[in-house]
Amino acid sequence: MSFLDRLQNEILIADGAMGTLLYSYGTGNCIEELNLSRPEDIIHIHQAYIQAGADIIQTNSYAANYIKLQRYGLEDSVKEINSAAVRLAKKAANKNTSILGTIGGNRGIRPSTISLEEIKRSYREQLYCLLMEGIDGLLLETFYDLEEIETVLAIARKETELPIIAQVSLHEPGILQDQTSLNVALRKLEELGADVVGINCRLGPHHMVLSLEEVQLPKTAFLSAYPNASLPAYTDGKFHYEGDPEYFRKMAQQFRQQGVRLLGGCCGTTPEHIHAFSAELKNAKPITEKIVPIKKSTIKVEPLPTKRDLPALQDIVRERPSVIVEFDPPRKLDTTRFFEGAKALQDTGIDAITLSDNSLASPQISNAALGQLLKAKIEVRPLVHITCRDRNIIGLQSHLMGLHTAGMHDVLAVTGDPARVGDFPGSSSVYDVSSFELIQMIKLFNEGLSISGKPLGQKGAFSIGAAFNPNVRSIDKAIQRMEKKIQYGADYFITQPIYSEEKLIEIYEATRHIDAPIYVGIMPLTSSKNAEFLHNEVPGIKIPETIRNRMESLKNDPIQSNLEGIVISKALIDAASELFNGIYLITPFMKYEMTVELAKYARIRSSQSLRRNQHVNSIRN
Repeated sequence: MSFLDRLQNEILIADGAMGTLLYSYGTGNCIEELNLSRPEDIIHIHQAYIQAGADIIQTNSYAANYIKLQRYGLEDSVKEINSAAVRLAKKAANKNTSILGTIGGNRGIRPSTISLEEIKRSYREQLYCLLMEGIDGLLLETFYDLEEIETVLAIARKETELPIIAQVSLHEPGILQDQTSLNVALRKLEELGADVVGINCRLGPHHMVLSLEEVQLPKTAFLSAYPNASLPAYTDGKFHYEGDPEYFRKMAQQFRQQGVRLLGGCCGTTPEHIHAFSAELKNAKPITEKIVPIKKSTIKVEPLPTKRDLPALQDIVRERPSVIVEFDPPRKLDTTRFFEGAKALQDTGIDAITLSDNSLASPQISNAALGQLLKAKIEVRPLVHITCRDRNIIGLQSHLMGLHTAGMHDVLAVTGDPARVGDFPGSSSVYDVSSFELIQMIKLFNEGLSISGKPLGQKGAFSIGAAFNPNVRSIDKAIQRMEKKIQYGADYFITQPIYSEEKLIEIYEATRHIDAPIYVGIMPLTSSKNAEFLHNEVPGIKIPETIRNRMESLKNDPIQSNLEGIVISKALIDAASELFNGIYLITPFMKYEMTVELAKYARIRSSQSLRRNQHVNSIRN
């Protein structure tokens, strides 16, 4: 009798974590590779779960796909590792044990990092390897991304008639990260042909039962649950779990009452946890009817919108010429000159002061702290840069919540220079997300959702700026990145510094089809050395030879070099004002006097262009 037949009238017990026990043996590398190097350990763990009462065991193949094995240089060993996984499980099994070929999810909280085509290729290879060795069914587990598990399930269902168990994982109880309810997600998997649908990992017994309370009994499939032992603790550089097997015994009946017919364990569980489930549910009959409580209100409550105290920058620059100025936070604690400069810039009538986020990977005073002071003391709009380099997803979410709470709604999402280029080359670059995903994360925030899908109770009102670097060999590729950022939610763009009127025209022609406004970056040169450094050593900046020669001719005269830098910038402002509404001035080396002069000039020049265009339009009309 197959395990699927047994589920008609029984509650079956599955095994628990493989990695947890292997880590306890002192193994911290690729768990799946141990099928080859330490097969006896794998067999011993399988046998321990069977002796604990497991009716079903899973192969040690969770991450044995091309994408994940590639991290260890084992991508060419997919067949060898998966084949060994099945053979070891068979050696451990007895005649009453069913063996599931395990396939784990690849996408986490960043679905876009792995394309569906990559997923299809990787999973097909692993699937065929498992099927060729002869298994009793498939276990698809730990899928946070619904699109991914739907894709894999469709492939598997097409290739085999064996029973398939499809399990999703949740960041928050009862809801997937894309805001699909667990009940709806499991129904979709059932419709795609899964024989058992359920939930595993991330949540312990309490929150898993809580999630299942709103899940209806499937029409043709069965329910499964594989809870974690507990939340993980981190001690002396190692993760460990402290879940009590006795607690699992007490929770077993609650899983039964929710309609679960296949009950196992995930991270942190051991044979003792599985024995607790088995001992409590031995000979227990599964429920066949379940009443799902009706929520008090079926009306979806929308998060409250946030009111901005100022119009969004993208709205301003659409309607009239706009000037914003980057004025970097100090790298030392003395802020006297910074606030003097900020006040002088505010007096020119600019629309915002932009604050970099540890530019060139060197620490500065927190731009969020300075932004709040600028807003309160000088009454100037802060545009806060956010990099992907310095904060993980937790820190980014917290940072956004802080900016929102402080009423700072203008942000620029950028990747950030890698840590090795800065003052602390030994520090790590986080890059949990790319600039695309950071933009998407902020856009979700504006919908009242965190990146995990958790409601925030209020909609954000962020105006999302994005970086655009046209100083590349192929402007077409830069435009493609620009278009992709718009798809992810960018509202407007700020360019790298431009030093060529020809480049300005090229940008204008290449972006005419793009509706998102563009602020053109202009940074005055201060010396010949400055020009050569920017041109040769700073990514994303190119300065024409004619400009560098002009600065070279004045290399021994610092005052004239500064004046020449302003003259060059004014010529660029003249050209940019004819083509774009937005001017983005970048202050070099805290020399705000230069950007104050340029800001005044840009406002006058932009106003002249606006009046001329209005006059031309009135004549045409």
